[in-house]
Amino acid sequence: MTDAGGHEAGTTLPDDSVLVGFKRHLSPVVVPGEATYLVSRRGVTALRGPHAEVLAPLLDGTRSVRSVLREASSALTAEEAGSSLGELARSGLLGFRPAEADDRGPVRRADPMAEAYWDLMGLDGCRATAELAGAAVCVEVLPAVDAAPVLAACRESGVAVAAPGSAGTLSLVLCDDYLSPELAEVDARHRASGTPWLLAKVCGVDPWIGPFFRPGHGPCWTCLAHRLRGHRRSEWPVQRALGLTGPPERPAASVAAGRALGVHMAVLEVTKWLAGMRYPSQDLVHTLDTMLLRAACHPVRRRPQCPVCGDPQAVAKRVSAPFVPVSRPKAAHHGNSHRSASPGEMLDRYGHLVGPVTGIVKEIRRAPRTPDFVDTFLSGHNLAFNPHSVAGLRAGLRALSGGKGLDATEARVSALGEAVERYSGTRQGDEPVVRDTYRALGADAVHPNACQLYHERQLRDRDLWNGRGSHFQHVPRPFDEDRPTDWTPVWSLTAGRHRLLPTSMLYFSDGGGSADGLHADSNGNAAGSSPEDALVQGFLELVERDAVALWWYNRTRQPGVDLDAFAAPETDRIREGCLRLGRELWVLDLTSDFGVPVLAAVSRRTGRPAEDVIFGFGAHFDPRVALRRALTEMGQMLPAVTPRRPDAPGYGIDDPDAVHWWRTATTANQPYLLPDPSVPARGPRSWPADLRPDLLDDVNAIGELVRDRGMELLVLDQTRPDLELPVVKVIVPGMRHFWARLAPGRLYDVPVALGRLPERRRYEHLNPVPMFV
Repeated sequence: MTDAGGHEAGTTLPDDSVLVGFKRHLSPVVVPGEATYLVSRRGVTALRGPHAEVLAPLLDGTRSVRSVLREASSALTAEEAGSSLGELARSGLLGFRPAEADDRGPVRRADPMAEAYWDLMGLDGCRATAELAGAAVCVEVLPAVDAAPVLAACRESGVAVAAPGSAGTLSLVLCDDYLSPELAEVDARHRASGTPWLLAKVCGVDPWIGPFFRPGHGPCWTCLAHRLRGHRRSEWPVQRALGLTGPPERPAASVAAGRALGVHMAVLEVTKWLAGMRYPSQDLVHTLDTMLLRAACHPVRRRPQCPVCGDPQAVAKRVSAPFVPVSRPKAAHHGNSHRSASPGEMLDRYGHLVGPVTGIVKEIRRAPRTPDFVDTFLSGHNLAFNPHSVAGLRAGLRALSGGKGLDATEARVSALGEAVERYSGTRQGDEPVVRDTYRALGADAVHPNACQLYHERQLRDRDLWNGRGSHFQHVPRPFDEDRPTDWTPVWSLTAGRHRLLPTSMLYFSDGGGSADGLHADSNGNAAGSSPEDALVQGFLELVERDAVALWWYNRTRQPGVDLDAFAAPETDRIREGCLRLGRELWVLDLTSDFGVPVLAAVSRRTGRPAEDVIFGFGAHFDPRVALRRALTEMGQMLPAVTPRRPDAPGYGIDDPDAVHWWRTATTANQPYLLPDPSVPARGPRSWPADLRPDLLDDVNAIGELVRDRGMELLVLDQTRPDLELPVVKVIVPGMRHFWARLAPGRLYDVPVALGRLPERRRYEHLNPVPMFV
């Protein structure tokens, strides 16, 4: 048995001032001898047995419990009727309401449809109605928003509106843009008072409702705004040009019916909150596309490093701590890597990072014009791509982040990982910095030239290099050792201490160039299933690009790879797919002095003057994995040499460097693209089996490889606390990028040491075609 509030009360019966009946959303239908059916908008509940047939007609909400027991006494004993009523109450089927009047005067008559609504939502309809009647909302309006329709909707729904400046149970804040700068002050004020508030944009073509911000619980507006800004980078140049602190004004676009939808959606959420409704979706941003009548919801997560509601030093603490690798047994020994989690596990764990409103990347989609025998996906704008010129804006091979794999899941995870890698590697303002000159910092600082490796002739002729308009071959001005700049600590795994590198070389700029003239690139940046995994992948990328540079700029003929010896179905699938496209495919062994297998998959079109030569590279301790990576990366380039329309000539992108290469490069005029016929083709056993069960073993082996060559292994932990997906940047000063970085050192010395050349190439004899991917 329950009391008037719906709580169990043992054998205590409410007095006659309380009426009992089925909840308002239930309509009883008695079928004698069969069952009593309770019909609602959510379905039908069957009550079987004679007790229900007797009680159902009496539970119409006009009788007290005592009256029900009395009128049922001809068929049921008081104990039987009371027990059945108690069971119905415990099942949530009964509601208890005060009578219309008592000795204190008349009771407010309830709206039966509203009570039915609250009952249907799982609340006690009577209590919810009373809660709503005793509460008020404070409506706060930002500039360019008309409050009148919202106030009218509140009155229509029976929601009291608090007078301006008075304290309400809840605030409804109306804006025309979720990034309006005034919202920072609104959020601060509500956090100070502890008042929850609902944010809503009811104007425009796409109304937004939510989330409910609850001070002290969950994310704040700054957490949400950080994610929203990432999807509106195209507005940043306009903001800078106009000196705006928020987004530029946009023309209103809506119809009356669409505006009414937004208004009533916002008021509905307010009404539910004031009535006592709490459910997880209140923590989401709800959007409605009025053009397609398509609704969506988007999670809002608290950022642990948020400067408003979190620890603004969280990132600095992580970066400034020693990087200490730990044991990570490899769980996935298939596909394109040996990692501590499978692609499916990674997608389940981090798939929430994809979303057009609150994700770090809008979507992951299959790359257009991708052949059916490769899996290539795109994941939005490449944050590492910051063109230095208008011409650089046209470069397309690196303008988008993407991923590849042996199947769609692996390719999606690869694309997501690259997006997270670029997002985490973008400067956000909370990275630790030391501002000083190179000369003043002494031995702790690493000179930028040790990593950039531009030849003095490149620096001298920088105007000529930069005049080509290539993003990839931009040569900065010489570094000023006496000018203060920002430096960030990186951990030396080989020396066991922190070193310092210019911050602008470690983090991508979020707009504009750096004052010191330096810029970051993605070489050595990697996301992984663990910090150790990310470190291994970052180092393998360094090895890959270093080996490519040694081959490309010295134009040495390298051994071929016997694809049949690998006996891999994915190899056969890609090779046969290329044949269907009228293309040849072969693979070169580019393995350098590090001994880590590095392979290059090369493909050319046959039967036409323009061979459209493309290539892909892969490095891994396992040569089978290196081969898969090279083949799938080559597959990533296939859409670029596929016309935008089947009936039109041209290429999928208009990057001038790439297009010139495809139109002019052939195996006849670039013979280093072909295998060396004097050397036997390599098979999987051409490299020593060096596979280890734990990623920590790989990390230790990497440290030894670097140390044995008199080099230093530097690691920067770029993991963002709000993402939790491990990201690192690996730096080994002296190793080469495959872009044109032509300073003396490994580029000239290693080919001679490996017996590829009898003597060092001269600067002017290096490949005049810079690598362009």
